[in-house]
Amino acid sequence: MTTERISPPVRAGERETLRAFLDFHRATLAMKAEGLSDEDLRRRSMPPSTLTLLGLVRHMAEVERTWFRRVINGEDIPLVWSAEGDYQAAYDPDGSTGAEAFAVWQEEVAHARRIEQQAPSLDVTGYQPRWGEHVSLRLVMHHLIHEYARHNGHADFLREGIDGTVGA
Repeated sequence: MTTERISPPVRAGERETLRAFLDFHRATLAMKAEGLSDEDLRRRSMPPSTLTLLGLVRHMAEVERTWFRRVINGEDIPLVWSAEGDYQAAYDPDGSTGAEAFAVWQEEVAHARRIEQQAPSLDVTGYQPRWGEHVSLRLVMHHLIHEYARHNGHADFLREGIDGTVGA
């Protein structure tokens, strides 16, 4: 499967631009893992780090789930990989497969897109209990773009270490 990554528009409204940049970064993460085996996806970066591409995909599934479903939509649902609310559990790729991780991630992205598209404006708010604050959908979208951009940088190094592939 080849991931299509569409460049964000150079002239568009705020919401369309945020949506496009978020989708661009989602596609970048998918491209970084494209064509790799489960063994490759579980390959750790450099000691003492245990970071893997599979762990990043699982982590981003939790991030999408938390910010869109739990915070903006107010859904009372647990994390995918930790009933105790341990966000670090998603980074552990042991016993996980790329197919499983990507299926969960894609499902959470679909929920996030639906929630964002149904929101009447970027001013919609939800409660973020870790911050003790109500936050806007605008902030959530900016935060997700930042989160993906940071982790896509990690994914660049991980992929290069696996098979020498650079750029995306």
